[in-house]
Amino acid sequence: MELDRRAFVGLGLAALPALAGWRAPAGREPLALATADTEAHVVVVGLARGQVQRRVATVEDPRSIEGGPGGHVVVAHPTAGAVSLLSTRPVRVRRVLRGLGAPRYTALASDGRHAYVSDGSRGELVVVDLARGRIVAGVEVGAGARHLSLDPAGRTLWVALGSSAAAIAVVDVGDPRRPRLRRRLRPPFLAHDVAFSPSGRRVWITAGRERRLAVLPAAGGRPVPLSADAAPQHVSFGHGVAYVASGDGASVRVHELMHGRVRRTARVPYGSYNIQAGAGAVVTASLARGTLTILDRAGRVRREVPVAPAAHDACVLR
Repeated sequence: MELDRRAFVGLGLAALPALAGWRAPAGREPLALATADTEAHVVVVGLARGQVQRRVATVEDPRSIEGGPGGHVVVAHPTAGAVSLLSTRPVRVRRVLRGLGAPRYTALASDGRHAYVSDGSRGELVVVDLARGRIVAGVEVGAGARHLSLDPAGRTLWVALGSSAAAIAVVDVGDPRRPRLRRRLRPPFLAHDVAFSPSGRRVWITAGRERRLAVLPAAGGRPVPLSADAAPQHVSFGHGVAYVASGDGASVRVHELMHGRVRRTARVPYGSYNIQAGAGAVVTASLARGTLTILDRAGRVRREVPVAPAAHDACVLR
């Protein structure tokens, strides 16, 4: 979700602990990481107790964050034209890759070897070798490259070309060092988020401007429309369910994967756009309130943790 983040900076969090040297004992508690957009750091939160454990300084404008196998975490900084590679236990910045245009979002391969980053200003998909900490390939996909999703087999990646995209790029990443643009497809409406289902046979697509949500067969076919809250929405998956967050609707809906029926709706702080499930929990960060909401796998709110003046994104360390 692209908004003026500084317009959301509140006054109630002025007394946040200083970055230097402040931490709580981490133990082996499952963790979530949230981006403090306007504060240039990443917040480490324990999921079990809902407590801020540590703050890790980064370059400016940490906007999106994605974690994956092997303890790899990737943070995109659009304003700085940089990507930070983080390691975990303890969480720290191990390398910063610069020289990009405006990196937006990341998809990590299930083998933990590569990450794919959309670069909106250059219209590219960039491939990062996580072990070596280097950019190793790239391919032009189209202007405005933004939300992206990698199929579970790690061979096909979809990239929405814009916040309200009239086209989605389909990229062959069977050989990560030689990504190839296969085609562009037209979504059933102007698309925002794209998300492969756990089976890889379907892609969930949300709208950028309308109350619309649809499931599209990955191999082609007619989309299945589903009930939707206010656009834009974002999607993550759990066991047999899809979690759909609406920041403008201040909601998280739990849909059954099989039929798309809404099983539960939870109220969350306004501005909770991005969402991720993992480690038996679901997390969504509020750009407007600067909170991290922790839900259980059934979609019930368990905690709301103040983390920063503005928090754009969060991920779960799996």
